[in-house]
Amino acid sequence: MQIHINQIMEHLPHRYPFLLVDRIEEIIDTGKLKQVTGYKNVSFNEPFFQGHFPDEPVMPGVLILESMGQVGAMLLKLQPEFQNGDRKLVYLTSIDNAKFRKPVKPGDQLRTTAKLKRRRGNMGKFEFVAKVDDEIVAEAEMGFVIASGLTLEAE
Repeated sequence: MQIHINQIMEHLPHRYPFLLVDRIEEIIDTGKLKQVTGYKNVSFNEPFFQGHFPDEPVMPGVLILESMGQVGAMLLKLQPEFQNGDRKLVYLTSIDNAKFRKPVKPGDQLRTTAKLKRRRGNMGKFEFVAKVDDEIVAEAEMGFVIASGLTLEAE
């Protein structure tokens, strides 16, 4: 089963230039193991390449992490509990053990595998591995919380 960009936009609130996943191509849900693989086609036309860096364009590490997080959010948004129409968003709460092994450049296809490491109620942790041409370019663990929106308390 593949999930294409229009379906992704039904699940994620992100839009250009901050939607950083183009397709989900593998979904594994065996009950105990929940995992998805998605990808981002990295184009020279991305706005961040104008300044990062003009002479040697490299995708910023923070955007690689954001792309990972969006793939992880798709893993959750595909669960049956998210199909009832309620507004539920996935917010990242922590980043641990992030490692950047190789640069991601224009023309690359960033393939991210997200595994649900654990979940208790509305909180949990993902484990990510991102590859280009079967070579690991980045890894990380990220905490998340599921909420209907951000609320600011009045002082």
